[in-house]
Amino acid sequence: MSELNLLVADDHPLLRAAVVHSLRQGLPQVNVREVASAEALEQALDQHPDVDLVLLDLTMPGAHGFSALLHVRGAHPDIPVVILSSNDHPRVIRRAQQFGAAGFIPKSVPPETIGEAVAAVLDGGLWFPAMAAERSDADALLASRLAQLTPQQFRVLLCLADGLLNKQIAYTLGLAENTVKVHVTAILKKLECHSRTQAAVLVKALEPEGDAGLV
Repeated sequence: MSELNLLVADDHPLLRAAVVHSLRQGLPQVNVREVASAEALEQALDQHPDVDLVLLDLTMPGAHGFSALLHVRGAHPDIPVVILSSNDHPRVIRRAQQFGAAGFIPKSVPPETIGEAVAAVLDGGLWFPAMAAERSDADALLASRLAQLTPQQFRVLLCLADGLLNKQIAYTLGLAENTVKVHVTAILKKLECHSRTQAAVLVKALEPEGDAGLV
């Protein structure tokens, strides 16, 4: 078997260490990289295009719930993402699946289960616990709208959600202010929002227990 390149994204060092140990115990010839924030995740994927799978926590710094999942799926659609979370409510699991995750591993599972789940996804399958929650049309609509955004527009949207002004967004992302204005206009159009506040509310809906509230 050729070497597998996995990326574990979680801001808790002890949890990362436990996950890495489980992966190395369960999968032969595995190379594991670790990051602790949404920004570091994005940089790692840009620098290492050979990543085969991402294990992603939902509560990292810089992430708005499922925003990191959606960003990875939009910018790197060929890389499967498996959510690793302590919040295993059926609705959270269902939302992860609707937003493009290939699997969902509760942090409460036995260590050997992590390797089994990752192996199943790497084989082209899906790995989810049994779910009682039903599919949400609002989440499906939200996901389809967000999928229209380019990776740069998604970054701008997250800055909007943090309440940054165009000048601040330009400084944060290294863009010209006029470029930010163009992105904001395109974002509002694609998301069918009439204001920056309305767009920020959509990002809030990406929180694990958020309600998209779309019509």
